[in-house]
Amino acid sequence: MTLRKACIAGVGLTPFGRHEGSTTLSLMGQAAGAALEHAGLERADIDGLITGYSTTHPHLMLSTLFAEYFGLQPAYAHGVQVGGATGLAMVDLARRLVSAGSARRILVVAGENRLTGQTRDQSIRTLAQVGDPDHEVPNGASVPAYYALLASRYLYETGCTERDLAELSVLMRRHAGTYPGAHLTKPIGVDDVMDSKPIATPLKQLDCCPISDGAAAVIVARDNAVPAGVAAVRIAGGGQAHTHQHISMAPDPVAIGATRAVEAALTAAGRRVGDMQLLTIYDSFTVTLAELLEAIGVSRRGESAADARDGRFALDGTLPLNPHGGLLSYGHAGVAGGMSHLVEAVRQLGGRSPCQAAAAPGLALVHADGGVLSSHVSLILESGA
Repeated sequence: MTLRKACIAGVGLTPFGRHEGSTTLSLMGQAAGAALEHAGLERADIDGLITGYSTTHPHLMLSTLFAEYFGLQPAYAHGVQVGGATGLAMVDLARRLVSAGSARRILVVAGENRLTGQTRDQSIRTLAQVGDPDHEVPNGASVPAYYALLASRYLYETGCTERDLAELSVLMRRHAGTYPGAHLTKPIGVDDVMDSKPIATPLKQLDCCPISDGAAAVIVARDNAVPAGVAAVRIAGGGQAHTHQHISMAPDPVAIGATRAVEAALTAAGRRVGDMQLLTIYDSFTVTLAELLEAIGVSRRGESAADARDGRFALDGTLPLNPHGGLLSYGHAGVAGGMSHLVEAVRQLGGRSPCQAAAAPGLALVHADGGVLSSHVSLILESGA
């Protein structure tokens, strides 16, 4: 069997924030339509469909439901569910399918009205599902509390301070400040993060991503199925690692899954971390971003915040990070949140981001995690496919 190269032929991303009257399906439809337009494709050109889950529309057949809603009749349809890593896991699955010849063009799409479509209590109950039902959830913990435990340990082990973690939030807000469609754009400083509402010690409100409405879509195609004239981006390598589900069962080091996933993706692509020219890394909390940057070998242990403060990750820095503002500022709309990092990487590599990095990147590392640093997916993207 001859394996084909897998490429990203089109991407679509809605603004993130408050969209009254939107639904899971309407948001997904907007992003999917934008991806088709970007790729110069029609609905009939799509023979595969992969969707994520939606907490506001937990349908048993969401992929089939969306196919009907959007006017698709794919030969292949599938749903994926691995928390925050779902978006990249879907694209990795699409990569494998088109490379193996099981499909020519796969639409990968996710979205939901997570901000306006459910109450705060409903959102908290959903997030609490990642905890052990017998030993963690009954004690009232939720995702922010689990990440607060990680943050406390991180600060203890590295000697970093809460002000250091705040630097990552400040950087993400700076990037989102002029990015169209970002949920949070008001400039902030370290003092603003420190003075924001306590959520779970040591994390404060501005250490945490907002809850948003929004959607994202990606079209993954075989290299010989990309429409003429479309500047596709090649998926040069991918890797995954799934180390635990409950924080009480996490390995040491806790983010070892990120190390393994990135190593697998780099090996497949024949690249090294030092070759990367752009990073789009999952950042549900400031400590998430710190742990991941250090686990994948971009920053030394305890030095990711200093790298941010020194300008390394700025748009004009040597290694731009989340130019769209990441989850911390562009916003977090469930599965679409992690996919927004991939969309931005594709935009940057194609030279079409509204906040283009100073030096046009040719290689990008995209990484996402689900749960509490539990499930990890990494992709290496390369321009000039």
